[in-house]
Amino acid sequence: MYFQISLKDGVPIYRQIVNQVKYMVASGQLTPGAELPPIRTLAEQLLVTPNTIVKAYGQLETEGVVYKRRGAGTYIAENGSPLKMAEQRRILAERADTLLSEARQMGYNLNEVLRIIHDRATALEKQPGGNRKG
Repeated sequence: MYFQISLKDGVPIYRQIVNQVKYMVASGQLTPGAELPPIRTLAEQLLVTPNTIVKAYGQLETEGVVYKRRGAGTYIAENGSPLKMAEQRRILAERADTLLSEARQMGYNLNEVLRIIHDRATALEKQPGGNRKG
């Protein structure tokens, strides 16, 4: 399980962890029952305080994405999957917002961005295993 933290994007680190776990659940990378890394292990890996991980896991538990087993660890909840579609849409909407904002700053209009996306989708579909959902 790999987490990537950015100190430049202005999003609190605990929130980045929450978002990444939700993304992994929504994308099927984490399935119900999967164990998250222990708090101290993840804190050492990300070079953050254990309190940051505790806050992230607590937020995920409050939202019903994970559950804790006392003394055993933190696991992906069975009901983490029902939010899958809504979470997938939210993640894609955030990424689309970022893409459109960057494109606007570079002077691209919507039609040019859509053409680039279409070209990239076509190129990805030609790669082995590129059309997984279609």
